[in-house]
Amino acid sequence: MSKSAQSVFIFGLYLEVLGIVLLVTPNFLLGIFQVPSTNEVWIRVDGMLIFLLGIYYILAARKEMTDFFQWTVYLRPTVILFFTAFVLLGFVSPLLILFGVVDLLGAIWTGLALRASK
Repeated sequence: MSKSAQSVFIFGLYLEVLGIVLLVTPNFLLGIFQVPSTNEVWIRVDGMLIFLLGIYYILAARKEMTDFFQWTVYLRPTVILFFTAFVLLGFVSPLLILFGVVDLLGAIWTGLALRASK
């Protein structure tokens, strides 16, 4: 597995864990990030979608789908922009930006690995 595939694979595993936590114990994670607890189904729907997205990342990594890797380098950094906007609009605690940092660092890692392989 190439280094860029490894970075995408590990990010996929991160998404899998995050998705499972949101499916099984969403209020635990919400509490850590100072988001009010909820009994609404939508947080679990988000968990399911994150879990499924993680599967795409893992499968793409195993198939060395470098086009997919490049797409993630461009799109993952937008997460921090959206989350920062949500914070600035007063929707959530600034702690949410930490999730955006993970996406940004993952994208940088993948981008550097792709560049090194050329």
